Amino acid sequence: MALFAESQLSPGELERIARSFEPKQASVGTVLTVEGAAGYSFFLIESGSVKVTREGEVLEELGPGDFFGEAAILTGGRRNATVTTSSDATLLVLFGTEFRVLESELPATAELIRRKMQERADRADRESVSET
Repeated sequence: MALFAESQLSPGELERIARSFEPKQASVGTVLTVEGAAGYSFFLIESGSVKVTREGEVLEELGPGDFFGEAAILTGGRRNATVTTSSDATLLVLFGTEFRVLESELPATAELIRRKMQERADRADRESVSET
């Protein structure tokens, strides 16, 4: 999994993480998350692409190795964007309950996801400042 490629997790830890995800096939046009809805799952894109929108505006396209949905799981907040498949896609889904188990068993993994989430938030802040 690309998210964990740069981590210092052992092969056993990576195996444990992989077992926590459920594969999901989605056809083009499938709405995966809805802005403002409660979030209870985190997604990794194995193949295909998705479009991320907020208030109807396209924010970005994501593809293999990218992830989304982490903010709702980590903060318990609402989804901050709608994500729709822009092609047929294979996704790996981690549900919040399983994330909590991983968090207690592998705190370094949770920290890695938190850092990635912060990097994404920082990048979005820089882009919104440069647009003004």
